[in-house]
Amino acid sequence: QVQLVESGGGLVQPGGSLRLSCAASGSIFSINAMGWYRQAPGKQRELVAAITSGGSTNYADSVKGRFTISRDNAKNTVYLQMNSLKPEDTAVYYCNAVIRATTQTYYRPYWGQGTQVIVSS
Repeated sequence: QVQLVESGGGLVQPGGSLRLSCAASGSIFSINAMGWYRQAPGKQRELVAAITSGGSTNYADSVKGRFTISRDNAKNTVYLQMNSLKPEDTAVYYCNAVIRATTQTYYRPYWGQGTQVIVSS
């Protein structure tokens, strides 16, 4: 069984920073892309940032220049450094990873449970 466990959310003032972490564990054979999504109240879940196993990154226009995604392949962990946070960044942030488990011959997406980020003064 594969699990994604997120940490690092919380309450921060506008202009502040947070760092989210997501560790994948379990019967993992290989991890392809990893990423972060978010869902604000009343809105659809949207992609925030993604990173391939080779380190190529992709960002939503709304976070470019403020957020940085990175990963540690040895630890099966992906990070999201969020700087210059704005109230509109308030959302539940979900980790996503495309993983091939040891019991499978194909890759499939897995999701974390979500971590709340609130940007407010």
